[in-house]
Amino acid sequence: MSLRDTLLALLVVVIWGINFVIIKVGLHGMPPLLLGGLRFLLVALPAILVIPAPKIPFKWLALYALTISFLQFAFLFCAINLGMPTGIASLVLQSQVFFTIILGTLFLSEKIKVTQILGTLIAAAGMVVLAEGGMTNTLSAIPPLGLLLTLVAGLCWALGNITNKIIMTNAPKTPILSLVVWSALLPIIPFLLCSWLFEGQTAIADSIVHIKAPTIFSLIYLAFISTIIGYGLWGKLLSRYETWRVTPFALLVPVVGLTSAALLLGELLNRLQIIGVTVVMLGLLINVFGGRLLNRRTVRQP
Repeated sequence: MSLRDTLLALLVVVIWGINFVIIKVGLHGMPPLLLGGLRFLLVALPAILVIPAPKIPFKWLALYALTISFLQFAFLFCAINLGMPTGIASLVLQSQVFFTIILGTLFLSEKIKVTQILGTLIAAAGMVVLAEGGMTNTLSAIPPLGLLLTLVAGLCWALGNITNKIIMTNAPKTPILSLVVWSALLPIIPFLLCSWLFEGQTAIADSIVHIKAPTIFSLIYLAFISTIIGYGLWGKLLSRYETWRVTPFALLVPVVGLTSAALLLGELLNRLQIIGVTVVMLGLLINVFGGRLLNRRTVRQP
């Protein structure tokens, strides 16, 4: 990978890592489901005027939109609104890596490797330690429901990954940005309908009438910087290089998320949480790089 593209990958990592702090800022002035609906409204309406629709069956576009766009962010936004620490949320959301492996085995007949099983078990142990640490840290406490919703968000992301795999297998020339933009059009109504049902007309009207600059900035960042620029750059990198060269950069997102949450929000981790974070990261690293290292060792043996 060239130096320029490496720097672009790191830029995406920073954009997506800070994204969790931005979500927290937005939720201070707007309920989570409304925030999600307006975010995708801003993504879709300007972009669909200039970006052609992907040439794929509507059922696949709808499934991708409902899983990776609507359900993932509905659960994630609600989790953070319930008090899930943003830095830890950025890490727990990476459970999508392990859910994707399991779902790929079940639905795509992909073979699961020993290192992936080992990495999954280690990361699961890290999640348990992280949850235990969250019970004793008043500055970065982890609400059980918030942790559960973040894990469900990771599962929904994984379902979106499987749908994306099916789409790219059957229509390999589908532009990533086209898929992202047009899939953003479909979650708008579910988000706004759920906001009206669960958050109420009063909360909706009050947050829109009295909207403040931080909330506006949050919406702009989530829609244009995190989604359009972030996914656009990521899609270009995936089109230029093999996935194994690009996807490991995503492991740095929780590092940026945890760092930015500590610096900007004062979310400090206690010793047990640091151990849990370290164990989860170890599981992720074994999952991504373990098989490659094992293959190199096998090849080097006479």
